[in-house]
Parts: sequence; C-alpha cells; structure tokens
Amino acid sequence: MTLHPLSFFGLNGSRALAERVATRLEVPLAQHEERDFEDGEHKTRSLQSVRGHDVFVLHALHGDEKESGNDKLCRLLFFCGALKDAGAQSVTAITPYLCYARKDRRTKTNDPVITRYVAAMFEAVRIDRVIAVEVHNVTAFENAFRCPTWHIEIAHVMAAHFAPLVRGEQVVAVSPDAGGAKRAEQFRQALEKLTGTDVSSAYMEKFRSGGVVSGALLAGEVRGRVAVIIDDLISTGGTLVRAAEACRAAGATKVFAAAAHGLFVGGARTLFETPAIDQIIVTNTVPTCHAASAAATRLMILDASQAIARAVAACRD
Repeated sequence: MTLHPLSFFGLNGSRALAERVATRLEVPLAQHEERDFEDGEHKTRSLQSVRGHDVFVLHALHGDEKESGNDKLCRLLFFCGALKDAGAQSVTAITPYLCYARKDRRTKTNDPVITRYVAAMFEAVRIDRVIAVEVHNVTAFENAFRCPTWHIEIAHVMAAHFAPLVRGEQVVAVSPDAGGAKRAEQFRQALEKLTGTDVSSAYMEKFRSGGVVSGALLAGEVRGRVAVIIDDLISTGGTLVRAAEACRAAGATKVFAAAAHGLFVGGARTLFETPAIDQIIVTNTVPTCHAASAAATRLMILDASQAIARAVAACRD
C-alpha cells in the first residue's frame, strides 16, 4: 500500500464527474485555478501543495461548444506538467474520453497515427500513468503509451442496467461493425452472467471510405429477440441507426443503442428521431450537450464514477 498522500483534481470541463468520483473515494476535490487570456491562451495551477503526493487529474478530452478536444488536451497536459514541476510524486491522467483514440492506425498512404502522437505528448510532460474509459481499440491504446495504462471497460455497467429490463426475454448483443465484436462479446458475457440465461450475438457489416459508410449484411439471429447494440461512442449516430434499422427489418422485438460516450455531434438528430430505437443509453464520461438533452426523450445516462473510483483505488494498492 502506498504511503504517499492523495490529491484528486477535476478540471472545469469535467468537474461534475470528478466530484462524483471524489465522493466515492471519500476524498475532497483538490483546489485549482484555471485562467483564460484574451488571446486564447490559458494556464492552470494547483492552489495547494502537491509535493510528495500521488496526484490524479480527471479531464474528458471531447470537443464541445466552449472548447475543442485540442484545447482540453493542452489544458490537461500543461496542468500535469506543472504538477510534476511542483514536486508531485506521481501524476495520473484520467481521461474518461480520450481524444484521437479512433485514429490509431494508418488506413491510407501517409496517414498519421495520432493516438501515438498524443501518447508522446503525455510522456513529454512526465505523466506517470493514464487511465481511460472504453477506448476505441484497447490494444492500440496500450501499445501507443510507454507509461503504464489502465483501461476501464463499461460492459459491466451496461449489463447491470439491462439485466432487470430484459430478464425473461431472449436477448442478442449486436456490434454495429466487425471491429467492435470483442466489446459486444464482453457485454454479452456480463449480461449472461447477471441474468443466468443465454445471450446470443450478432454484428453488422460496415465499410467506410471517404467518409461514406456502406454495408448492409447483418450476421446473427435477431428475430424475436431484444437487440442491444453496443458501441464505444455515439458521434452523429448514423452507425447505430443503420444497425437498428437492420435489426428491426430482421424481426427484433425491441432495439436499444448503448455506448460509453455520448458525443451527439450536431445534436445527433437522426438518432433521436428514428423509430427504430426504443432507448439510447450512454454514461456520463462526457457531459450531455444541450441539443441532445432537448431532443432526447429516450435518453438514459448511467454513472461511470464508481468504475473510475475503483480504478483509482486499484492504482493506489
């Protein structure tokens, strides 16, 4: 067990989630100051001593109406560097949503591998560990960073939500593309364990080129079953709508769309208006945008703070 004192910070864009995590850890949220300057630059500093402390900083790196993902990334990096300069024993960055996690490989000639570049910036400011929630590709995330990483899977949070809703019904866990099959399988196993009944699996064919998505094959039996479509994030919602419509056409009795991160780009109007989906479930890793909140009568937000608090506690053991 570490003997170093604990300091837990939540930067302003993610303060609500940070407060929930701090409450579960039974520690006060550490005090800090964030200042914005007229030219768009900014600085963030701790208002208390962190010398000799194990410091954890929580900040989701999503773009919103106030700041881009790039702005939030810089704010987190500069603050973590300042904490190391102030004598912190260790600094762990908690990114409930990690920006650029989807650009983890080359898909075209001369493509950037931005996940690796982001990792290099984390290491440059001497961040000791990175905790992330439900990244796009876990293997790519772990391989990009040379410092220790901790990945939080959201499958058990989702399974705990769905278990009482679907008990007694036949259920199929659907991945909206072949690449997400492992994520859907983790959810399938977790739900099967909680309900004590068999849960089947299916996945949707998906190809993307030049921003155009194609593919219409749905592999797996969904007829007469409740379909739960599992993904890591919802952007515009187009991928989930395609999968939901395919499940309805194949005879699914109900269709749920579930993802860890609800970005809801542009309000995701098509997603919230489609009759193919009965309910949309996300966690609070990203604050729900006002447009999505106003448009969504079927939106359910689950709390990820307990999963994050458990990861912080495990890192301290």
